[in-house]
Amino acid sequence: MMTVPNDIAGTAALAICEALLLALNDRNILPEKEIVGLLRDAADAHEYAPAGDHADKHAAVAALINGIVAGGNSVRRR
Repeated sequence: MMTVPNDIAGTAALAICEALLLALNDRNILPEKEIVGLLRDAADAHEYAPAGDHADKHAAVAALINGIVAGGNSVRRR
């Protein structure tokens, strides 16, 4: 099996998750408010992660998720 670099795997995972969130919203399974709440919860989990060796990584992940919320990438704004 081929080894996939983390950045490629992470980008693929992000694209898949965004597509799933869009599909859930398009099919009226999850409203925009809940999707945004889910993303904010995910960002908070990294923003308030215990201090440690990976503090910079957690901060970057939180910033990325908050950017997705601000940009509306995972929800088709109506």
